[in-house]
Amino acid sequence: MQKTTTVHDCAVIRLPNIESDRKGSLTYVYNNAHVPFAVRRVYYLYDVPAGSLRGGHAHKDLLQFIVAASGSFDVIVRDGEESRTFSLNRPFYGLFIPCLIWRELTNFSGGSISLVLASLPYDEQDYLRDFGEFTRYKGGQPQ
Repeated sequence: MQKTTTVHDCAVIRLPNIESDRKGSLTYVYNNAHVPFAVRRVYYLYDVPAGSLRGGHAHKDLLQFIVAASGSFDVIVRDGEESRTFSLNRPFYGLFIPCLIWRELTNFSGGSISLVLASLPYDEQDYLRDFGEFTRYKGGQPQ
């Protein structure tokens, strides 16, 4: 069975934001409204050393929405044939990544925080951590 998710299914989504000169800004997220899935897990990356690469995997079923809650970083997505790079640097924009897309986070600015909303609880069996294994799985070839 061919799995056809491509890098063109990844999308930057603007979240609602309320700005106030006196009180600062606020952004909120509702399940199945601002993100295209119900959030079942939230985690964040911080204190990432300069030059580090995070991610380096794909998920069989999990959907993700990644936000630069502070600072900036790049997200490189690959589908086995094409790649795209998204630069995230505002806390009211997030990147939707469907399942079966390889992702790498890089170019973290000092003090950056990557907030990740996920559609499923953690499950090691959902991860594809080797790019060759990912392309074989995605192409429907036996592992």
